[in-house]
Amino acid sequence: MPHRKKILTAAIAAFCMVSMLFVTNRGTIPAQAAYGYEFVLLSASSKTMQIGDEFYLAAITSTGKKPSFSSSASSVASVNTYGLVTAKKAGTAVITAKIRNGEARCKVTVKKTTIRLSAKSVSLENGESRKLTAEVSTGHPASYKSSRSSIASVDAEGVILAKKPGTATITVTADKTSVTCSVTVKQPKVYLKQRALSLYRKSTVALSVTSTSKSTPKWKSNKKSVATVDENGVVTAVKHGAAIITVTVDGVSKTCEITVKKPKITFAKESVTLAVGEKCQANATVSSKIKPEYSSSNTRVATVDGNGNICAKAKGKAYIYAKEDGTKERMTVTVTLPK
Repeated sequence: MPHRKKILTAAIAAFCMVSMLFVTNRGTIPAQAAYGYEFVLLSASSKTMQIGDEFYLAAITSTGKKPSFSSSASSVASVNTYGLVTAKKAGTAVITAKIRNGEARCKVTVKKTTIRLSAKSVSLENGESRKLTAEVSTGHPASYKSSRSSIASVDAEGVILAKKPGTATITVTADKTSVTCSVTVKQPKVYLKQRALSLYRKSTVALSVTSTSKSTPKWKSNKKSVATVDENGVVTAVKHGAAIITVTVDGVSKTCEITVKKPKITFAKESVTLAVGEKCQANATVSSKIKPEYSSSNTRVATVDGNGNICAKAKGKAYIYAKEDGTKERMTVTVTLPK
């Protein structure tokens, strides 16, 4: 409302000036006016406006009656019954003030809104953000829209957020004028510290990855029966064999080959002789430091428990086996009768 009051005040002042000119300078009035011809005088014959601007077009008539106002292009510039002209879109319109036998015109030119962006193109890593600033010639607010929000989104304040590699176009619009900014979300650079590792069963290792992207790396094993990997890149060896661990960031992948080694098993003694009822320790050493599984080929002759404790049962011969992750070794137990 204060804006409207200023416009109205200016219009009244212009009207008064036109009126004074009409009253004090009768010599300037066309001769036919003195003979009863009707005419209209306007406060302006032309006007340049920005979209959204308003001004009052003041008019006086030779009859003293209020003229009717009309616009040749209301979609460009409209006018109400009081002469308030409103600029709506770029173009030209003629405002006519008319009485029964007289009229006057004012040409209104509405300038096209211009928008200046802080950047015409932006390159971002995934997860980065950047504010796009728009300067609108009319001072009106701008709206922002992304052609591909899955790649780069933009909020009402013009803040662009990179979401995944690719390209998108940000369109900025004000007063039906639009300009664009191209956004490129870059493929990240990915570095995996370890490229090949050897492990024994049950061993774990944390793989180390760095990336220029803020996205969370995704891990995968091509052979989970050999080696698994969790969401943090921690690899666990399951059994002997080979597996490929792949880490992927925004479509860029790096690999590490994991070899799960077969362990070596050695007995402290390759053979032992026991009398029925005697006991001894198998003493098997495994290179992986994992306790082996023990078994006897003939439990009637000799038994063995989970800790490798052998017990002679009856005269004869038996093999005691130590087994771990595909490796199996044996020692010979000969059982004799007690003396």
